[in-house]
Amino acid sequence: MVEEVIHSWSAPRSLSTSLIYSFAQRDDTEVLDEPLYAHYVSVTRADRPYREELLSKMESDGNKVVNNILHGPGEKKYRFCKHIVKQRLPSLSDELMKKGKHFILIRNPLDSLESFDKVLPLSLHELGLADLVSVYSELCAVGNPPAIIDASELQEDPETVLRGLCEDLDIPFQASMLKWEAGPKSVDGIWAPWWYKSVHKSTGFSHAVKYRPPFPPSLYDVLEQSLPFYSMLKTHARRTKFPRLPKPSLPVPSNEKILVWVGDEILTRDMATVSVFDSVVQGGDSVWEGLRIYKGKVFKLEEHLDRLFDSAKALAFNNVPTQDEVKEAIFKTLIMNGMFDNAHIRLSLTRGKKVTSGMSPGFNLYGCTLIVLAEWKPPVYDNTKGITLVTATTRRNSPNVRHTSSTKYVCPLCNVSYLISDFSCSRPCQNLDSKIHHNNLLNNILAKIEGNNANADDAIMLDKDGYVSETNATNIFLVKKGIVMTPHADYCLPGITRATVMDLVKKENLVLEERRISLSEFHTADEVWTTGTMGELSPVTKIDGRVVGDGTVGPVTRRLQNSFQKLTEGLGVPIPDYH
Repeated sequence: MVEEVIHSWSAPRSLSTSLIYSFAQRDDTEVLDEPLYAHYVSVTRADRPYREELLSKMESDGNKVVNNILHGPGEKKYRFCKHIVKQRLPSLSDELMKKGKHFILIRNPLDSLESFDKVLPLSLHELGLADLVSVYSELCAVGNPPAIIDASELQEDPETVLRGLCEDLDIPFQASMLKWEAGPKSVDGIWAPWWYKSVHKSTGFSHAVKYRPPFPPSLYDVLEQSLPFYSMLKTHARRTKFPRLPKPSLPVPSNEKILVWVGDEILTRDMATVSVFDSVVQGGDSVWEGLRIYKGKVFKLEEHLDRLFDSAKALAFNNVPTQDEVKEAIFKTLIMNGMFDNAHIRLSLTRGKKVTSGMSPGFNLYGCTLIVLAEWKPPVYDNTKGITLVTATTRRNSPNVRHTSSTKYVCPLCNVSYLISDFSCSRPCQNLDSKIHHNNLLNNILAKIEGNNANADDAIMLDKDGYVSETNATNIFLVKKGIVMTPHADYCLPGITRATVMDLVKKENLVLEERRISLSEFHTADEVWTTGTMGELSPVTKIDGRVVGDGTVGPVTRRLQNSFQKLTEGLGVPIPDYH
């Protein structure tokens, strides 16, 4: 009596026949080789050299096959049914997918296309990967998600893959599944003499070819069409060679299903990728802005876009989209995500895709790539209790370095030559100016690593002369005896939130000084806070182990936090059609 029917779904040329031979070796399993084939040939009128014999010896009524053969009586505990996916026609009963246990066998089209092309006219339909995605989606929809195994891993480590598959199917693994005798089998379909000559020579799962011949350019178009379907299924497959790390939890779980603008279209989270030829991949060659959304408005949008375009101009970007085009992309992304409050946008503009790998912007002939990454994101720091900082050894980028010339001097007594530096001949040379809001953040990241290692929220970065510049992610302010101070923006990004807070300081009739500030002045300050789009206005309660003030959020900080909050409630560019 059959207790469970196991359905295997695959495309041709994917080791499905080897797999049916494997299951046929079990002492508790009977197998059926493509039981829906006659139905498929009958309905589609497909021409096969064995057509008449097939239709005369196999049941061609698909629903009878499903009800009377697949789920009919049997002598063993399990029934294994090998299905080629294109044989699943729309006229078949829903019971086919609702009953039994299902799994999908996939194979990389890079490995199968060339051999496939030798036996069948090649097309995306014949390859079957799109249909396998449909099978996966339908099974998930009826609450019966299938296991997925990859043919290459089955070839490389049959026992591990089969043990995993048996675990997924909730059946015991049997070592007999690993070997079988060569030659034709009693379980073979009528079509075996035409298709199974190679597999009849096998006695087990053959090892994959390590190095295949060059891929034929004539098959490139079909490969390009089929790979996304294979990749989608591969993400859900059981892996043995490169097992996936445990799926991490997201800081905000609702961001798992966001929509992202890339280039000129909106994509799902996992599809939102850029080309390996894009300049941001090739060299971190990109500019960016952070934007916050408050109550249906984009705060300081015009100011952020001005800086984005200034940065792009400073880096000599060409074929840059217009500000109106960038705004439209921002608005469409926010509306599609339903993000009208408590959201943050990482807006990036890369120099674009290159025609070939390399450093030269001369290779960038496709235009810039625009990325609008909108997420649900509350302020990233604890703005109620405060944060801790440490000072990094990594110095902040300087907009200028100095060249020193050297003069050759020959001693008249011993005739020995010396090079003497002449500092009066120094001349400026531009370095990577921190006022360009670029994506090459390694300078900041190195400092952030130091902060992480010290279990601090962020790290203070000093300029080349040892004065405080900013943190790895924000601008910084202090209060001493009622006077608000912030470092000159010579070695840091003149932040838009920084400028906003400086205006608020003046409106609150507080004294503001912008000057060089030493680290010890921050150590002994009455209050300290940082500013940035991601965290807004964040109080600092400890620096390098030293408590700031009395270790609580100070009165000036609270006052400015309240003023900033009121400003965000009324200021900003409205999102169109937001109600």
